[in-house]
Order: sequence, then C-alpha cells, then structure tokens
Amino acid sequence: MLFGTKINMHLVLEYLAFFVAFRYYVVLRKRSNDPISSNNRLSIIIGAIFGALFFSRLVAFLENPPLHWEQGWIALLNNKTIMGGLFGGLLGVELAKRKIGEKQSSGDLFTLPIILGIIIGRVGCFLAGVKEFTYGRETTSFFGMDLGDGLPRHPIALYEIVFLVFVVVLIRQLQKQRNCFESGTCFKLFMIAYFTFRFGIEFLKPNTFFFMGLSSIQYLCLICLAYYYKTIQKGIAHAYQKLHLL
Repeated sequence: MLFGTKINMHLVLEYLAFFVAFRYYVVLRKRSNDPISSNNRLSIIIGAIFGALFFSRLVAFLENPPLHWEQGWIALLNNKTIMGGLFGGLLGVELAKRKIGEKQSSGDLFTLPIILGIIIGRVGCFLAGVKEFTYGRETTSFFGMDLGDGLPRHPIALYEIVFLVFVVVLIRQLQKQRNCFESGTCFKLFMIAYFTFRFGIEFLKPNTFFFMGLSSIQYLCLICLAYYYKTIQKGIAHAYQKLHLL
C-alpha cells in the first residue's frame, strides 16, 4: 500500500528492471570503445526486442499449453518468461546482424545490464510469492520460506539472485583479462551459466506439464547449450590445459 493505494510491486519492479538495465547499457556504451556503429547497434536492439517478445510468449505458453489455451488470447499475450526472452533475443540479434552485415560480436556490452535487470525483476518475483509461478516446491530444509500459502517452499527467486551475483563477480574478473579472451566471451559465459542453472533449478519447481520428464524451460536450456557447444568445448579444453599446467 502507498498513500492508501494498492501497488503491484512485481509489475513496478519489472518495468524498473527494463529502465535501469537500459540506462546502465547506455552508460557502459559511452565508456567503451564500441566497434559497432550507432545505426547497427539500433538495428541489433530492435532485433533483440522482437525476438524476445515472440519467444518469451511462446515458451511461456509451452510451459502448460492446455491451461494457457483455456485462459484465452489476453492471457496468452500476458504470460511471458525471461528464458524465452533471452534465447529469442539472441536469435533476433543474430538475424539482425546477418541482415545488416555486422560481423563484430555485440553481446558483451549487454551482459551486465541484462543481469542487473534480471536481479531487479527477481526481487519482484520474490515479493509476489505464490502469485507468480517463480516459487519452489515444498521443502523441509532450513532454506524453506513461507511465500504466501503457509507452506515452507524453496525461494527460487532468491537462489537465482545469489547465483547471478556470483556470475557478475566472475564476469568482472574475466573483463580484467580481456586480452586473454575473444570478444563475446562474457555474454556466452553468462548464457551458458544461466541456462545450466535454470535447467537444474526447474527440478525444484512444482511444474505440472512435462514431456519425457522435462519441462519446456529445460528443453529450451538444452537447445541453448547445444547452440553454444563449441564455446563449451573450448572452455573445457582451456580448463583442462590450466589444470595440466599445474
């Protein structure tokens, strides 16, 4: 409640996440020597927006098709998921870059703003409790919290925030060694780490729609990891080389 008016904090923080993330991106671009022109950057952002809008709705629908179909078109348009948005945005960017002939990697500049936006959004998800499908299964562990229905549940939104803070620290360390890694590595690292984390954390959610034991989000995670299989192979080879040198 604010001045006697009921405020939907989840919605407020969702919009705040978009605003803060974009402003952070603008600041980072001003501070960097971006090899991509402003016009091409705009085309890339537009591609990301349209890809994210489409896939965020599509993947959300696939989480439970019978239920969402019964809710009608308005519900279909309102339901969305960050996982579909991220992967759809990635595909939108790649299509836009191919269309305009841009060869430079564009992801690193977006990485930290995206993570910041997700963290802000997840605070809203946590405050929404069981009103949003971002809560976990019932648990008897000391991590369990009452999210609004009187049952101790895994606070998945908090788990995700902690994980993303760890990813930020890792990326900041990586950025200090920029001469050792090719452009685009930070974004790829984020996508691989986040989609791997989400694949695992889905097992803690009370999902109701499965195909062969996995949710639609988990299938999307596997698709994304397959998309980055070359990067994963390089990472494993690099880690093995480091260990061998020790």
